Amino acid sequence: MTFAWCVRRLASACAGRVGRVRSISAVVNRPSLARNPFPQRPFVPSGFLYSTAIDRMSSEQTLLRLINSEINSARDIDDRDLDEESAPGSFPFKIEDNPGKQTVTLTRDYKGEHVKVVVSMPSLDADDNEDDDEDDDDDGRSNESSIPLDVTVTKKSGLSLEFSCVAFPDEIAIDALSVNHPGDYLEDKLANEGPDFEDLDENLKKAFYKYLEIRGVKASTTNFLHEYMVRKSKREYLLWLKNVQKFMEE
Repeated sequence: MTFAWCVRRLASACAGRVGRVRSISAVVNRPSLARNPFPQRPFVPSGFLYSTAIDRMSSEQTLLRLINSEINSARDIDDRDLDEESAPGSFPFKIEDNPGKQTVTLTRDYKGEHVKVVVSMPSLDADDNEDDDEDDDDDGRSNESSIPLDVTVTKKSGLSLEFSCVAFPDEIAIDALSVNHPGDYLEDKLANEGPDFEDLDENLKKAFYKYLEIRGVKASTTNFLHEYMVRKSKREYLLWLKNVQKFMEE
């Protein structure tokens, strides 16, 4: 009886071991694990990542070096221009020039009127139109540098006369003029533009030019303004370069 009990126990132990062996064999022989027992991400050589980072740094350093060189060149030009910045003694306007803006505002008071002139950046057409002689005006103005002017003369009542002008070397051309009432909206201003200035009587046109001249808008004034705005365009370029430099260095 004792012998039979030992035989059954031995048989049970062997059966358990055989079952475990079969389970291990089944796991090892599973097709998915046999093909790829340790799944991994795609291999990217570390040298590739290092090379990409170096190229990026080299590109940015080159850009920054070129910006610094351009700043030095622009600063040299700006320093030379400072010696010529002061307005002539006969210049009748106060200059309001804010860095970063593309316009300059001139103001003065004349016999109870407030005169305001908004000067825009010069239009340098000479280089662009060298080969376009057939498109030139009769007086050759299309090949001359010019600056746009908006002149507003305002009475104490708020009623104003607005001139749209273009200043050429030694000459001013009025393109249009309009009468504006206090509180006028854009639609009202467009309605008050009046006739084409070139269609006016010649004597009337001459009288308007004289009107502006008496209030300080004349050739000597605009000649100085042209030089001033050319220098301002260089200063604005230098300011822009410094802003880009600041961004690149952060």
